[in-house]
Amino acid sequence: MTETVEKTATVMPATRRKIRKVAILGSGVMGSRIACHFANIGVQVVLLDIVPLDLKEEEKAVKAARNRIVNAALEATLQSNPAAIYDKKLAANIITGNFEDDMKLIAECDWVLEAVIERLDIKKQVFEKVETHRRMGTLISSNTSGIPIHLMTEGRSEDFQKHFCGTHFFNPPRYLQLLEIIPTAHTDQEVISFLMNYGDRYLGKTMVLCKDTPAFIANRVGVYSIMAIFKLMQEMDMTVEEIDALTGPIAGRPKSATFRTCDVVGLDTLIKVARGVYDTCPQDEARDDMRVPEFLLQMEKNNWLGSKTNQGFYKKEGKDIHALNVKTMEYEGPSKPKFSCISAAKPIEDLKQRIKVLHSTPDKGSEFLNTLSYHLFKYVSYRIPEISDELYKVDDALRAGFGWELGPFEYWDVLGVERVVTAMKAAGMSPAQWIDDMLANGSKSFYKIDNGVRKVYDPHIQSYVNIAGKEFFIILDHLREQKPVWKNAGTTVHDIGDGVLNLEFHTKMNSIGEEVLEGINKAIDLAESQGWKGLVIGNQGENFSAGANLAMIFMLACEQEWDELDFAIRAFQQSTMRLRYSAIPTVAAPHSLTLGGGCEVTMHCDAAVAAAETYIGLVEVGVGVIPAGGGTKELVLRASDSYYVGDPQLPVLQEKFIAIATAKVATSAHEAFALGLLDRQRDSIVVNKTRLLAEAKEKVIELYDNGYTQPTPRKDIEVLGRTGLGALYAGAAAFNIGKYASEHDMLIAQKLAYVMCGGDLSEKTKVSEQYLLDLEREAFLQLLGERKTLERIQSILTSGKPLRN
Repeated sequence: MTETVEKTATVMPATRRKIRKVAILGSGVMGSRIACHFANIGVQVVLLDIVPLDLKEEEKAVKAARNRIVNAALEATLQSNPAAIYDKKLAANIITGNFEDDMKLIAECDWVLEAVIERLDIKKQVFEKVETHRRMGTLISSNTSGIPIHLMTEGRSEDFQKHFCGTHFFNPPRYLQLLEIIPTAHTDQEVISFLMNYGDRYLGKTMVLCKDTPAFIANRVGVYSIMAIFKLMQEMDMTVEEIDALTGPIAGRPKSATFRTCDVVGLDTLIKVARGVYDTCPQDEARDDMRVPEFLLQMEKNNWLGSKTNQGFYKKEGKDIHALNVKTMEYEGPSKPKFSCISAAKPIEDLKQRIKVLHSTPDKGSEFLNTLSYHLFKYVSYRIPEISDELYKVDDALRAGFGWELGPFEYWDVLGVERVVTAMKAAGMSPAQWIDDMLANGSKSFYKIDNGVRKVYDPHIQSYVNIAGKEFFIILDHLREQKPVWKNAGTTVHDIGDGVLNLEFHTKMNSIGEEVLEGINKAIDLAESQGWKGLVIGNQGENFSAGANLAMIFMLACEQEWDELDFAIRAFQQSTMRLRYSAIPTVAAPHSLTLGGGCEVTMHCDAAVAAAETYIGLVEVGVGVIPAGGGTKELVLRASDSYYVGDPQLPVLQEKFIAIATAKVATSAHEAFALGLLDRQRDSIVVNKTRLLAEAKEKVIELYDNGYTQPTPRKDIEVLGRTGLGALYAGAAAFNIGKYASEHDMLIAQKLAYVMCGGDLSEKTKVSEQYLLDLEREAFLQLLGERKTLERIQSILTSGKPLRN
C-alpha cells in the first residue's frame, strides 16, 4: 500500500499546496494545544499518542482503552483555562488514535507534526514509523524547543529531508504568536516559503526564520534574560516580588512578569533550555550566566516546578499568594514592593516615555533595570550574526514568544543607543564591535521611519534596509511622522492608502467620549466630502475599546445633569447610526477587549473584520444600565431579521435578552457569531492580528468597488409587545426568586425587556430604529437615577471590580 502511494504522489508547489488534514504526533501539553489551534482554523486533525503501557489483558483489544492517553490529554486541554480552542464545537475537527493502530492515517495528511518528548532517540523512532506511511511530498516537522534539527534527519530518505524542518510553537499556541521555522541544509526552499506564508496567513503567527543554533532565537535570548535576572536578584539582594513589580507591564512586559512566567512555563523546561545552551555553546561569552543557580536546583529537587505542581516561585495558601524567599527557601506572605521609579512612571500612558522615566528615576529599582538592560543589550549584540543575520528577527521573536511589547533592540533605541553604550562601557560591559561601527558611521538607532516605511540597520552593509514581508502590513506607528488627515485629543484620522481613511482611538483604554464621537463624525464628513472610498475604524492599541467614558457618565449622573446626559446619549446614538447610514462604507477592525460602546460601534459599521482574539460583548448591565448606543436596538433588529413564517420568535428574542442581561462576553470572534454580536453574512475573522487593518482596508475597497449605496434607516423591525414582555418579566422574576439575581438586577432586566419588546404594546408591531433608540435612551437615563446603579459604576471606577448589590 505504501509503495503504491509513493509511486502516484506528486509534490505540489508552494502556490498550490493545500493543508486539509494535519497529523499531530504526541498529545502532551504542546501537541494537544497545537491540534486545537489547527482545529480553530477549520483544519482536520489526527492526534496520535502511545498505547498505555499498563493495559490489562482484557483492555488490549478495546479501542477506548488503547486511546486512553490521547483522549485524556485532549479532554484536559479542552477544559483548560484560558481556552485552547475558539469554540468547543470546533473540537469535532480532531480525531484521536494511537501510534500502533492508527499511524497509517498519516497517509491522508498534508502535514505531519511531531510533538513527542524532547529526546532525540524517541523522535527518531517516531520518524522511522512516519516514513513508512507518509506520502511523498508531505510536510514533516518537529516541535522541538532545542534539539538540533539536522540531527533528526539522519538516516531518513531524500524526500523526507527535503520536506522536513523545525516548527517551534510557543505555549499556549492559541495566544502566543511566535512560530519559529528552522530548516536544515536539505530543506527545500519551497517548503520554507510555504510554511512562512501559511503560518502568517492561516495560523496567525509572527513567523521568524531561524538558524539551527541552540535554543534558536526566542529561548536563547529569553532564557538568558531570566538567568541574568536570577543572578542580579542575588547580587542586589532583591525579592521575587520586587523583581516582578519591575519586570511586568510597567516596563512593557507581560502581567506574569518574570517569576510568574517561569511558573507557567515550568521550571523543568527552563532548566532544560539553560542547560542545553550551557552544554552546547562553549564559545558563548555569557556562558557562565546560564549556569543553573543553586536555589533553582533545590526547587527542581523539591518538585516545585511551578503551575504544574501547584508551587514554584509562588504558592497559593488559602486566599493569599505567597512568594518564595530564595535565600531561606521558605514561602512568605504577600508584600507590596515600593520603588520611586515605579511611582514616577505609573501615571504615564505612553510606554516609551514610561520606560525613560523608569530608567532615569534614581533608586534601587532603576539601578536594577539599567544593569539588567546592559547585560541583555550586550548579549543580543553578540548574537548577531550567530543566531540571526537580521536584528529585527530577535525583536520579533521576543515580542511574539515572550509577550514583550518591545524587543531588546527596540528597547535599546528608546533609551538611546549612544547614551546606553557609554553607560555600558563605564559599567564594564562593552557591546559587540558592530555597535561601535554603527555609531561611528553616524547611525544612531537600530530602526528608523522613512516616508512611512520602517527600516532596520543591517550590520553587514552598515546601512538601513526595508524589513522583508512587512510591506503588506499597515502599522499606524509608522505613519506618525506624516501629517495626519485630521486629529483631536482622542483620535487621529490617517490616510492608509488607496483612497481609504482610518480612524484611530487613543484615549485611555480607547474609551469612547466626546472626543471620539467628534472623531467618528469628522472622519465620515471628510470621507463623504473629499471623495475617499471609505473608512476603517481601527487601532493597534492593547484593546479596540473598553466602552463608553464611564467617569464622565458618573459625574453627570451624580450632579443630576439630566439634559447633558440626554444630549450625550443622543450624540452617541447619532454617531453609531451615522456609521451605518453614511454615504461611504465603514468597516470596524475590533480586537482584544471590544466592550459596551466598542461593541456598539462595531455592530453599526457596514462590516467588521475582527481579530480571532476579540472579546466582545454588551456589558452595560454590569454597571447597572442597559446598552444605549444602539446596542439594544441592534440585537432586536437582528432578532427580527431572523424570524421566519411560523417561527415562535420568543426563543430567539430570549437568547438576545440573555446575552445582554448576563453581560455575556464572547471569548473569541467565533463565539461572537453565536451570540449575534457579529453577523456571518457581512463580518469576517482574521487570525493574524497584525494583518487586521490591511484586511479591513481591503473590505472597504471591496464594498466601494461593488457599488456601495447609502442604506435607508429601518422602519420594519418586528417587536413582540406584551407577548414577549410577560415571558421576559417572568424569567427575570424567576432568577430573583432563585437568588441568582438581586432586586436591582431584576429592575435592570425589566427595563431591558421593556425596550426589547417595544414597550407595552398590545400586539406584535413593526417599529423604526429611532423608536427603539428612544426607548433604550429613556431606560438608560432612568437607571442612572438609581442609587444602586451609581454604586456599581463607582465600584468599577475605583476598584475595577463589578459590584452585586
